[in-house]
Amino acid sequence: MAYDIIVIGSGPGGYVAAIRATQLGYKVAIVEKESLGGICLNWGCIPTKALLKSASVYEQFTHAADYGIIASDFKADFAAVVKRSRGVADKMSKGVQLLMKKNKIDVIMGMGRLNAKKEVEVTDSDGKVMAYQARHVILATGARARQLPNLPFDGKKIIGYRDAMVLPQQPKTMIVVGSGAIGVEFAYFYNSIGTKVTIVEFLPRLVPVEDEDISKELERNFRKKGITVMTNASVEKVDTSGTGVKASVKTQTGDVVLEADVVLSAVGIAANIENIGLESLNIKTDKGKVLVDKYFKTNVDGVYAIGDITPGQALAHVASKGAIICVEAIANNEGKYKHMPEPLDYGNVPGCTYCSPEIASVGLTEKQAKDAGYEIKVGKFPFSASGKASAAGATEGFVKVIFDAKYGELLGTHMIGYNVTEMIAEAVVARKLETTWQELLDSIHPHPTMSEGMKDAVEVALGEAIHL
Repeated sequence: MAYDIIVIGSGPGGYVAAIRATQLGYKVAIVEKESLGGICLNWGCIPTKALLKSASVYEQFTHAADYGIIASDFKADFAAVVKRSRGVADKMSKGVQLLMKKNKIDVIMGMGRLNAKKEVEVTDSDGKVMAYQARHVILATGARARQLPNLPFDGKKIIGYRDAMVLPQQPKTMIVVGSGAIGVEFAYFYNSIGTKVTIVEFLPRLVPVEDEDISKELERNFRKKGITVMTNASVEKVDTSGTGVKASVKTQTGDVVLEADVVLSAVGIAANIENIGLESLNIKTDKGKVLVDKYFKTNVDGVYAIGDITPGQALAHVASKGAIICVEAIANNEGKYKHMPEPLDYGNVPGCTYCSPEIASVGLTEKQAKDAGYEIKVGKFPFSASGKASAAGATEGFVKVIFDAKYGELLGTHMIGYNVTEMIAEAVVARKLETTWQELLDSIHPHPTMSEGMKDAVEVALGEAIHL
């Protein structure tokens, strides 16, 4: 069978690419080896947020008295929490199935790979191989949890994020190795429902890609919740011979042995570039990623790559935007789309972490701005001074803004607190429009809202604070 475009992988990069291609008049097929929606919908973004919502509800019950509500005899039903999460993921995956039907996209189930003829070979669950032709092939095979040599997953005592979502029973104790978004989200989830959690982070601070002030606030909050935090530390080896796990941890003050029911390794991801036929066409890679141009074209004509297998932030919204840019560039070159799309601005990609308190950021950190040579103005507004935050009982955290002192350009915004992942888009749009501090101040923010914190932080940066 022949298609205009075949997409290998149906995550937030792949299925978006397929839909946009059909909108532009192409005959499209999508190849998926497991479940439509990819890791994000089935084992990543969506089911983890369902788990975190359950943790948040349970946490609210434990503080119900603070709101004048008497709640008693409640508990977390771990199996029911997991079941709800899987139900949410299943619903979203079925939603993608409906989108494929609506857009008349052929779904080919199996493992897809390129061959030397630039065909897509698909091996189904029975081992049968079929070859399909396409003028364009978009690789969107995503990523998996990275495994350390001394922490090989066994699915029971040493686990990755997929196992952490569907454990048969709640562990009493857990060691989380790594404090990126995955690590701190699971640390919060399990701690909130009663598991004793220890985080071991190799670098000097939690969420090391974030602004230093964010890291300090999160660590303070986590310690307050009862999470043990060990930074500048590394797990050297583990012993799983007993009923639980003994982890030998190297710290700056000496070696210690931690005991727990389970170790969750959350040390990043590895791109799925193996066994997809890159070598058959000599497609260039570097450091485990497929090299592409600004329109996601590889060095081989007619072959493209998007999402986690390419350089840049491994985020669902990056994959989706890259998908649209890739397809629209193909269409423009063939006269099916009126203009070339604007390349993806990797410097204006928002990052969100959904632990509690939530973290959201975009642009330069304070250190990055200084290292880049900017003279800066910094404003930080604490939610403890926010009327809405006080009414909601969510006064922890702050909004921090960083401006170029010369021109008033917004260089970066960093937030930690209740629901801040819903607030960061303002800063993304402001940076896209090259908005200055004055324009932000001249934009009325509704009262009372948490989003006022953005305006208040700008006032602090200019020395014009009203509410501090």
